[in-house]
Amino acid sequence: MSPGITIIGLGPGNSQLWTEAAVQYLRYAIEVYVYTSHPSLPDIPGRLRYVTPHHDQSNPAADRFKQIAVELVLLSQRRRELILAVPGHPRLDDPVTPYLCAEAKTAGLPVTIVPGLSYLEAVVAALNLTEVHSLQLIDAHELAQLYHPLLEPDRPALVRYMSDQALAAQLKKTLLNAYPDDFSVTLVHSPGAPTEGIWTGPLSDIDSQSYLAAPTFLYLPADTNLSGFNTFQQIIAHLRSPNGCPWDRKQTHQTLRPYLLEEAYEVLETIDADDPAALAEELGDLLLQIVLHTQIATDTGEFKMGAVLDHINRKMLRRHPHVFGDVNVSHADEVKVHWEAIKQAEKAAKGQTNNHPSALDGVAKALPALAEALAISKKAVGVGFEWPDVEGVLDKINEESREVAEATEPDHLEAEVGDLLFCIVNLARWQKVDPESALRLTNARFTRRFKQMEALAEAQGRRLSEMTLAEMDQLWEQAKAILAGNADIGS
Repeated sequence: MSPGITIIGLGPGNSQLWTEAAVQYLRYAIEVYVYTSHPSLPDIPGRLRYVTPHHDQSNPAADRFKQIAVELVLLSQRRRELILAVPGHPRLDDPVTPYLCAEAKTAGLPVTIVPGLSYLEAVVAALNLTEVHSLQLIDAHELAQLYHPLLEPDRPALVRYMSDQALAAQLKKTLLNAYPDDFSVTLVHSPGAPTEGIWTGPLSDIDSQSYLAAPTFLYLPADTNLSGFNTFQQIIAHLRSPNGCPWDRKQTHQTLRPYLLEEAYEVLETIDADDPAALAEELGDLLLQIVLHTQIATDTGEFKMGAVLDHINRKMLRRHPHVFGDVNVSHADEVKVHWEAIKQAEKAAKGQTNNHPSALDGVAKALPALAEALAISKKAVGVGFEWPDVEGVLDKINEESREVAEATEPDHLEAEVGDLLFCIVNLARWQKVDPESALRLTNARFTRRFKQMEALAEAQGRRLSEMTLAEMDQLWEQAKAILAGNADIGS
């Protein structure tokens, strides 16, 4: 026997699946430590010693595995050799082995690994999988702690070490952030053992299976109705390659600029139309612009997608210390205050300090006029430049309306109309209305009514241009009435 700690893999089933090396070790072992059940334990000749440290089942699984490892190292320090038998392959299947190797290294104890047949091989056989080259592997306990699964839905995945219904319920919640609830999945219980069992059904039902216990594996096939982000990147990289598309290869950041703006507005249009299917499509078109810009930057040596994602990931972590740190906030307005303070600190760290800083710094120059006015207004309010109540805003709108009516010179009239619009944006801010969205909705509403007017005129065999204003007003009211059934509100 080897001095120190020897970890023997028992494979997934009975002793017939032991490796020859495992048989040799177990044949001469006087005592063998185990920490969990396994079908082949009755066939071990030596005395079984169970490691059952006191622990709270509500603790994270990683804490329990580490505690077992610490207990084993303490035991091994009192004897020349210690043999631990674990399910499957120690390196591939056993969650305690990594902690045990780390603790043993710290204690100066050598570790010998005796391989065993892995559960992965047994699962592949149970599912009759013919291709595993793109299979994704993730541990159930790791996945259950996430809010979104670190998986590409267009590639098959295997979730390891499911142990109970509570864990399955948390796994389901995480997976439903990427997969549909009726997605067909398969549970494999005790693969390779005489008690092997297989269940196939919708993802929404995985936590209702009564026999859930370790070792249970969850198999998610590739979803042919969904695509992964890496697949999309590969498509764009292909389009930009020498074997790709001539149009895509010739694009630059500057040539794509108008498309980026256009796609952003088309996304807004689907939001205003309350059309989820169209929104999904248009968000894809907008994402195309982002990935294409990033591929151009990759090709020219500027940056890669990892840098883009890293920038925004780090920014989200920095700017949400109340979620990822130890800062306490009580309401959304307090979050905004922290957000602005963190932004200023970031600029200072980059050397972007201004010798003459303004409260209005940071408003994007490319914003549409209404959105820019709202951003400026919010910045000014941030330092207390604000009406005491909404009546003050309404009074200012009345004042600006009179000045518009009194203006005679073109330049003066333009300025006064601008002042009036800016005041109306402030009124929208007071009433928590987004002025850009409000105007877009009005534009859409006017367009619907006007087209209805044209249809009514055509039904009379006439054109609007042939009608008097009074006749058009009459059609306008008819159009309003017709569209009222479609929740067309306002005048």
